[in-house]
Amino acid sequence: MVRCGWVTVGVLLASVAGAEPLPKRYDCRNTSAPIQVDGRLDEAAWKQAPFTDLFVDIEGDKKPRPRFATRAKMLWDHQYFYVAAEMEEPHVWATLTKHDSVIFHDNDFEVFIDPNGDTLEYYEFEINALNTGWDLFLNKPYRHGGKADNGWEIPGLKTAVSVRGTLNNPNDRDEGWTVEMAFPWKVLGEFAHKPAPPRPGDEWRVNFSRVEWQHQVKDGRYEKIKGLKEDNWVWSPQGIINMHVPEKWGIVHFIKVD
Repeated sequence: MVRCGWVTVGVLLASVAGAEPLPKRYDCRNTSAPIQVDGRLDEAAWKQAPFTDLFVDIEGDKKPRPRFATRAKMLWDHQYFYVAAEMEEPHVWATLTKHDSVIFHDNDFEVFIDPNGDTLEYYEFEINALNTGWDLFLNKPYRHGGKADNGWEIPGLKTAVSVRGTLNNPNDRDEGWTVEMAFPWKVLGEFAHKPAPPRPGDEWRVNFSRVEWQHQVKDGRYEKIKGLKEDNWVWSPQGIINMHVPEKWGIVHFIKVD
């Protein structure tokens, strides 16, 4: 990359008035070794997969850095697109246990996938620390009249959560929680309009969001502080408080290494 003193040309271009930061990119390695979805990420393939950059506020640099660290990593094989995230969290709590609840009413981790990057027909999945999930499909973004199909399901989806500490116990301090997911290509290919599993070199639009609520302890239980909005921390910043702007999502580049 060409440099001007200590500032790269890329940074100079991004700082031009009206210019937006480029979407984050990630080289997603394939694996031929089996992955056990247990939330622990101890397989060799996971250890070789790089983490993303630490998540930032959904609005980007105009807001302070998140209070707690979040990072993700990805893998793929002929059956699944694997996503994992590690979240620093001194108090791990969750309340929702019913599938397809509005999971972001708890602290959660969210995955957004638009295979061909046309901003139409994309997938969303949310999960909390109780391993409760919400899968939905959107034909187009809400701002363009899109409606969420909550009846859409992901048959064969595998998810697991590992808590580094104790869940729903305000009497101690936790380290955080890890989520691991395996999305079947058979389902992701339904509206992909491109090969699924992908071919080496293919690129999909993907983003991740972490919703974090400030809480208090009342009668020995966690509860959200009324009147305070949630924090939204993401991999590739949106620039606005709206995850449903797929053109601002990150780019996952699928590569074959074995």
